Formats: sequence, structure tokens, C-alpha cells
Amino acid sequence: MLHAAPFSDLARIDHLQRAAFDYFLLHSGARTGLVADTARPGSPASIAATGFGLSCYPVAVERGWIGRGDAAQRVLTALRFLEDSRQASDARASGYRGFYYHFLDMRTGERAWNSELSTIDSALLLAGVLTAAAYFTRQDAAETGIRDLAERLYARADWAWALNRGETITMGWRPPGRFLKHRWCGYSEALLIYVLALGAPDHPIVPETYAAYAAAHEWLTTDGARHLHQGALFIHLFPHAWIDFRAIRDAGMQEASSDYFENTRRAIRLQRAHAEANPHGFAGYCRNLWGFSACHAPRGRAKLRNGRWQRLLGYAARGAPFGADDGTLVPWAPLAGLPFEPDACLSSLSHLLARYPALLRDGRFPGGFNPSLPAEGPEGWVDDRVVGLDQGLTVMMIENWRSGLLWELTRDIPAFTRGLERAGFTGGWLSPRVRSKRGGLCASHETGGAGV
Repeated sequence: MLHAAPFSDLARIDHLQRAAFDYFLLHSGARTGLVADTARPGSPASIAATGFGLSCYPVAVERGWIGRGDAAQRVLTALRFLEDSRQASDARASGYRGFYYHFLDMRTGERAWNSELSTIDSALLLAGVLTAAAYFTRQDAAETGIRDLAERLYARADWAWALNRGETITMGWRPPGRFLKHRWCGYSEALLIYVLALGAPDHPIVPETYAAYAAAHEWLTTDGARHLHQGALFIHLFPHAWIDFRAIRDAGMQEASSDYFENTRRAIRLQRAHAEANPHGFAGYCRNLWGFSACHAPRGRAKLRNGRWQRLLGYAARGAPFGADDGTLVPWAPLAGLPFEPDACLSSLSHLLARYPALLRDGRFPGGFNPSLPAEGPEGWVDDRVVGLDQGLTVMMIENWRSGLLWELTRDIPAFTRGLERAGFTGGWLSPRVRSKRGGLCASHETGGAGV
């Protein structure tokens, strides 16, 4: 899977991947196993970040950063908490109907910040649960316990209830009994929700719901090709962290003669082209400095380095070429984009580190920065948050580029295969001929040997 890269690049990426993984060692609850949303003191846990963390433990074992037994115990702690935490319709529970609140108290596991019962964050969590179970396959008590707990946690999610009698899945629910008004309809990171909901052993949704979700996709024509548009980078990347979309196609991609992997490659090219064109005249933008996604920034009017006044958006999903753009970028973009545009991303990473060296904090990138805002260094405004989601995505996407480990694991998970097939995906590794040749995980995954 690894594309040819100079040793110096690979050594640097290894260091950055290791530092990103260390976030989960430093910011996980000892009793709950939950992962903090950010490295800020007092941050609540994010169930989505917890899902990413669970998926990162197999990477760390294979890379030799943590012992297999230690990793298994950490996963087991989180899964035991998730099963035992209170599922009820009141505001102090951890979840309801097999789903979990977006944010939980790191110490008690109770709902935090009056957050919603989130279908997308629960899906990201359950994807991590299933990935960990697919990796820890030994017959000892800890690894058997992981698999048993994962099976029960996944089966408990009531996806049919989350439809709330509609054609598509709702974005969430609030106690004591109110669904959010918006639904997952049209291309988004919810692609992962539909795969898991269609593949569920209990309370699944029907294939017609995927058709209703996909009917609202926004297709564009760019450079003579059909492109499924979304501006924010994370929307394209999140499902790819788990699912190998190369050469598998649903009905829309078949009609477009494309696939979601190629679509994401095109999205990265569009982001780079937008940064190069720099229509709003922001500092630093070029083909090697890009990354438009959801992140924090100051909010309100501010004077830029060039003296121009600019409205800053606060927390927003920035996007390109059509989307919000206030000069704020996510520095993790070149690392998360490696599986798709490796040469371009390696060049972007070199440029980023050479031009903005103060971005790294203990080897980890912050949530965002805005070089157009006046400050002592060229970095401009830098977010004081190091974000768990960003660190998990970094670990996983680097590994998918280096070895394909996560993609290999999820190709062997029946729930993923079942969900993709019910959504109408065919071809590639889903074809019966290819699947019949797969012989399970390689020996190093069984023994916990170090990866390449």
C-alpha cells in the first residue's frame, strides 16, 4: 500500500503518526476509557473521538508503540463502560436506545454540555468498536471479552427508531423525547451511518432509506468529470478512515463512472486549486497550503495583516471551492490526504513544516490556524485546541496509506460488507471472486508484530 517516499519523509511521518496516537494515551479516562474531545483541561469526552481511538489501538500494536495486552485492556475498559453505562431517556444518562450523547463527562460518563444523542457520533464510536473487535481475535479472556462486548453494543443500536418514521435517519434526539428536526439527507459523513445501519443484526434500516439519502446528492461537472460535491474536507475523509472505497460503487457512482475514493482525490485537487487561486487574497494560500474543513477560529470582524477587515466565522465547516472561507485552515490536511494524493500531500507537508514550524505542539497539529491574522510569527492565529478527532483521523489515514491495515480489518467485518451490499455497492473487493480469495488477517496481526 505504501507509495514510494524518501526515507526522510517516512521518518517524519512516523514521528507525526506516533505523536498523534499518543493523544489517546494522554487524554483517555482511566475508569471509563473515554477519549477527551480536546487536550484542553476540563474537556468532556467525545464519543466520536473515542471511536477513533479504539480504531487506533491496532495501529499502535502493529507499529510497536504499545504492547498488545496493554492495548487490549484499554479497549476492554472502554467497551465495558459503554455496555454498563446507563441507557435511559433522562438528561443524566450516557445514552439511549443504544446510541450515546455527543459529549460525556470524562469521570462519570454522564451526558455533558446538554449535548444531543448523536447518530453520527454514535456511528463513529461503533465503527471503532467493530474495528477493535476485528483486530483482537485471540482466545484469551481480554480479547474474547472485546469481541463479545462489541457484538452486544452494535446489536443494541436501534437504527429503525432513529428514522423517526421518516425516509432518512435523523441527526439526533434530546431528552426527554424530541428528535432533532434535521436529517441525514445528501452526501455527508453520514455515509458511514447508513452502512452500519443497513448492516446491523438487529433494528436495521431498509435499503430504500439509502436511496432516499442519496437522492439529495449534489453532483457537479468539473474538468469533464462528474463530482459529488461537499466543500468541507472532513466530510470526504471520515468514511474513508474505515472503508476502502476503491473500485466499489453504489448506483450514483456507477452512473458517474467514478467511486468515492476518486471523488475524494478530486475534492483534494479542488481544495488545492482554490488555495492557489486565492480569490479572497488570504495570506499564505498556495497549492501547498490548503485544508478547508470544520474547525474553530475567532468570531467577528478583525483586521488582517494586510489591513483589510474580515468577518471571521468562529466554529464553522469551511469548504472549497464553494463554501465558507475566512483564511482559517486545518494543518492536518496533508497527513489525512496521503492515501489519495500522496505526492501532493508530501509536498504540502514539507511546505507547512518549513513555513509554519511553530504549529507543532509535542509533535501534534492544532485544530486550525489563520496566517492572515497578525501575530508574532507567520502562523498568525493558532487554535489552542489539539482535537481528538483530528489526531485519530491522522493516525488512521497515515496507516491506510502506509499499510492499509484499517481497510483490511473492515473488509473482514461482516457488518460493513452487509451494509455496503444493501446500499447497492458492487465491484472491487466486494465481488464474490475477490472475497473468496481473501484468507483473513495476515500473521503479523495475530501476533502483534511491528509493521513496515
